[in-house]
Amino acid sequence: MFGKTQNNKQIVAAMGIIMAIAMVFSCVSSVFADNSKGEVSSWRTANTAIIKGTENWGPDENRINAKDFIANIGKSTGIYQIINGANPPAAHVESEDPYEGLEAPGWQKLLMIAVGFLIVYMGAAKGFEPLLLIPIGFGTILVNIPGAGMYNPGTGMLRIIYDAGVGNEFFPMLIFMGIGAMTDFGPLIANPKTALLGGAAQFGVFFTLFGVALMNMIPGIDYTMLQACAIAIIGGADGPTSIYVSGKLAPEMMAVIAVAAYSYMALVPMIQPPIMKALTTEKERKIKMKQLRPVSKVEKTIFPLVLLCLSILLLPPSAPLIGMLAFGNFVKQCGVVERLSKTMENELLNIVSILLSLGVGSQMTPEKIFNPNSVGIILLGLLAFAVATATGLLMAKLMNVFLKEKINPLIGSAGVSAVPMAARVANKVGMAEDPSNFLLMHAMGPNVSGVIGTAVAAGVFIATYAH
Repeated sequence: MFGKTQNNKQIVAAMGIIMAIAMVFSCVSSVFADNSKGEVSSWRTANTAIIKGTENWGPDENRINAKDFIANIGKSTGIYQIINGANPPAAHVESEDPYEGLEAPGWQKLLMIAVGFLIVYMGAAKGFEPLLLIPIGFGTILVNIPGAGMYNPGTGMLRIIYDAGVGNEFFPMLIFMGIGAMTDFGPLIANPKTALLGGAAQFGVFFTLFGVALMNMIPGIDYTMLQACAIAIIGGADGPTSIYVSGKLAPEMMAVIAVAAYSYMALVPMIQPPIMKALTTEKERKIKMKQLRPVSKVEKTIFPLVLLCLSILLLPPSAPLIGMLAFGNFVKQCGVVERLSKTMENELLNIVSILLSLGVGSQMTPEKIFNPNSVGIILLGLLAFAVATATGLLMAKLMNVFLKEKINPLIGSAGVSAVPMAARVANKVGMAEDPSNFLLMHAMGPNVSGVIGTAVAAGVFIATYAH
């Protein structure tokens, strides 16, 4: 019988009728409770009936009212909440964030959503650090949606991500571990004098402290020394280190500091070439450097251990960052745990980068961005980055005064921590002058030393001012 199509249709129809009748009786008998007069509610009295389970609620909260229901739907739309403001978060937790609990006007949130789409556009259409800017952009969009609750304490997804690893040192540490697994210190080992270029580029970090002091003279801007240190790290063009230091010293400024650092990393191809051409001559840009000597596996394996020991002995506050960098690099170079190395530099680094970037985007709210201090951070970050690029170039020119074998000053611009983009830019500018002049491997020396230098600068700030 069940094999016949006609019988199957009749069975389905009969089952549908039975379920519909059961649903009607269930609704009529159990959804509505008896009212205070003892009259059993029916469809005739549905508009004034008390909803079962809400007998102890207020008189306006426990009755069915189609008009209020439709009105509440309208109030839950994004358009209404942008115009009139969203409801405050249902839960509240104690927080050191001075912006906790503040509610910005709807038009400011709408503007921040537009900024989020702009960040996504810069990453997806223009190719500026898409792995970082696309998640940051989406985090910015999501956190500013009125009524979405993406950053509600204890329940919002972006808040959970931020509390789990962005507001502390967890995610930046994992990023450094992945960077270590991806990094080849061979060029630095083969030509150790290029470490001076990475060190010179850190002058931009410390120079920014003076810029902060001058900025404080402007009415409406008032930075503390802890905030100044966190801002100065932007000059190293190292996003994870910027997040790490701001989390330690100035967590209330982490949002704009992190976005500024990552933005300037993405804008390396636009910021650095004009500075490089202004501070070097055509003759200097055409200098060809000798091929680097081969570096043995033993040297590459021992180097991260030596680096870690030096940080332990000389500057322990830098040991967490340098230690994770050394750990990742040692796992890569020792060659006996290839599975761990591949996980660090691929799956783990990708996952943490997504979470870290979303967490950074979650800090892009109007309360934290639309103030004079935040605008000052953007300007100071650009100053720090420009000075770091310039001092790396000038150090290379100074070294050439004493060196018999000249180095191309362009590789000095790679002393910032934007690995490997800064090295690629140095190579591109050099090849524009002479297509046969390959500087990439030479530029990787100061580039990776810049990562170490920025971690050391961070350690100095934390050792001096962290309590």
